[in-house]
Amino acid sequence: MTPGTPRPAQQPAAPPIVEVEEDVYSFEPANNGSGPTWCYGSTSLVRIGERVFASGMETLKDASPLNNCRWMLFAREPDGWKKVRVDPSGRTREPCPLVGFPDGRLFLSANPTIAKDPAARTGPARPEILQFRAADPEAAPRTLLPQWEGDPPFAEHSYRTFAADGENHGLILFQNIGYTHAEWSFLDREGAWRARGRIIWPRGADYEEPQPVRVCYPNVALRDRAVHFCGVSDIIEPNREWRAYKEGLTGRKGHYDFRRLFYTWTPDITAEPFAPWTEIASREKTSGSVSPGDLWVAPDGAIHVLWTEQAMDAHLRDRFYPGEKQSHALNYAVIRDGSVVRRQTLCLAEEGRSDEAPGTGRFQVTPDHRLFVLYYVSGKSAEGSPVSENRLVEIHTDGSVSPPIRVPLAQPFRRFFTATTRGGSPPSAAMELFGHRADTPQTMSYARIRLS
Repeated sequence: MTPGTPRPAQQPAAPPIVEVEEDVYSFEPANNGSGPTWCYGSTSLVRIGERVFASGMETLKDASPLNNCRWMLFAREPDGWKKVRVDPSGRTREPCPLVGFPDGRLFLSANPTIAKDPAARTGPARPEILQFRAADPEAAPRTLLPQWEGDPPFAEHSYRTFAADGENHGLILFQNIGYTHAEWSFLDREGAWRARGRIIWPRGADYEEPQPVRVCYPNVALRDRAVHFCGVSDIIEPNREWRAYKEGLTGRKGHYDFRRLFYTWTPDITAEPFAPWTEIASREKTSGSVSPGDLWVAPDGAIHVLWTEQAMDAHLRDRFYPGEKQSHALNYAVIRDGSVVRRQTLCLAEEGRSDEAPGTGRFQVTPDHRLFVLYYVSGKSAEGSPVSENRLVEIHTDGSVSPPIRVPLAQPFRRFFTATTRGGSPPSAAMELFGHRADTPQTMSYARIRLS
């Protein structure tokens, strides 16, 4: 076996142990199209040494949408979670993801509005990164201003993505500009904004009206200046007949297409452009949906990707594709040199066969490079009993997958972040979650699960 790769198939892992399960904070909906897990392609949970941090989102009662929120920073102390800092003056629309370095630096990505009219619904924004010290997170942070190509027109809809290479002390920030591209800026281990540029969206040449395919909610990994980027299409429904039919059913406009999963990469963000886009998955034929889950760069260079798929838009089935069966899948792939070399379905619910539907899934990598997947499942069992739980599997190097094990949480996590290596947290045999539990959707909670 090549050193530094996941283990081959072996005996099933010991049952996971839930070590901690607790609430961090509750919130009021901002009614601005965002929420605490809206930046789910990045993470809002970071571990640095013995300390773990989470960023939160507070709705400002006296502010009007869309910029009616401010960031909060939490640290887990021996006696529980403590709010250590809040934004003293800024207003924003979206949650603020975190990354960290093992040397004790903690970074928060903020996007405060600079609109002068406090009642303005939209307006310009200024991306900034706040640098805290893990040893003293209550101290005032240092403000870092990323350097960009030209003067991009940033706004409150940032769709930004924040990733770090903890081992090499680098970080990268992507921030979308409309429906054409994303700006990016890279900070190297010397603390210099070493490179900046644009990532141009793939072209939807086959649509009725050809257009760029905006890519959002990406999972991004940075390792030794190589960057891997995998996200989902996010454009207004391009099929005019489907769009008109859905607008007639719902009485509203603005139906979006989340149906295509795209991947690109560069071996050196400071020297080489991003490669041509690779389409990993599509549910275009039946107006289904795709949602990115996670991404991991293995020591041997393989790119492991996780995502969920829904076969069709239920609103359209009877009219446009009668007889097609609905399904929900948690899918996994391995990519090398821009090409998919392995595909697997880890969990599948099919109409007429199984109603145990997979939801959010995340990787966990241990120090000895074992690869686990934790995911949420809901629906009904074969016996008709309600199902709402988190399950764990291990993916072995030969492609085999261990039998799923139910994680004995008091309340399962429906949507969650992890202390991922993509955010600079170290590999660990303990998986840490931060997100919404099934029965408390307006509370952000934390759990730590010992895998073996």
